[in-house]
Amino acid sequence: MEVQEARAGAARPLVIIVHGGFWRPDIDRVHARPMADAVAAAGWSVALPEYSRVPRDPEPTLGDLRVLLAQAVARMGAHNGRVVLIGHSAGGHLVLWASAARLCPTLIGTLALAPVADLRLAHQRGLGNGAVARFLGCEPQRRPDLDPCRMRASPAAVTLVHGIEDDTVPLALSESYVAAHPGRLVALSDCGHYEVIDPQAPAWATVMAELVRLSP
Repeated sequence: MEVQEARAGAARPLVIIVHGGFWRPDIDRVHARPMADAVAAAGWSVALPEYSRVPRDPEPTLGDLRVLLAQAVARMGAHNGRVVLIGHSAGGHLVLWASAARLCPTLIGTLALAPVADLRLAHQRGLGNGAVARFLGCEPQRRPDLDPCRMRASPAAVTLVHGIEDDTVPLALSESYVAAHPGRLVALSDCGHYEVIDPQAPAWATVMAELVRLSP
């Protein structure tokens, strides 16, 4: 786990960022480092973990997240004891799952960026060339326990930020989530899939504003 402890972070929640990549083993956390750096520079302590990705077997991925959320708060000192999860794309799915599964008792907010928030709809649309079935090892109807839209609502606040022009993970998946559960959806015009994790993009100001909103 890569960590950055910000000097001002002791007054703020710990931010854990879960990267995306359609749960593929060949896409790692490197592309998420600029956003982790930007969040840390803004004053939050940040953890950027890696996690297992085994095609057709979601359990190694989920097991790594369970361990991470059980240990991260104790392993880092510069935070106020609370946690905000941020996830992008497939990482957005994972943080929504973790939030609904109540894996972190000090979680106060989940910020899902262009998330795969509805596994059934993602599968129906063939996103990522069959990424959902490749991750689950089965049709998503057989794993409602891993589908944020079909799980119980998260006890923590949930915000979804999604680009209207996103053709990798369409906005409809986030709309499906907020139709099923309480949550705040921020839809951004002139924004695609990757702008929400790019500190140089106009969308980044909105992402940071939503992080502030989730970090009382």
